[in-house]
Amino acid sequence: MALTAPRTLVRTRRSRRQGRRHPLVATLMALPLAVLLLLVFDGWETVTTQASSVGVVLGR
Repeated sequence: MALTAPRTLVRTRRSRRQGRRHPLVATLMALPLAVLLLLVFDGWETVTTQASSVGVVLGR
């Protein structure tokens, strides 16, 4: 028998390639659902409060 690379290494490399996604693409995919949830649950005040808090933390 010929020595070959274990199949787990090939699968790991393949799954890493498929699992990688640019952060901008991931954001664009999640944004419509986030907007829908905001409209359905009327959470604009919560979002603005959280964004303000994050802005304060980043400003330090």
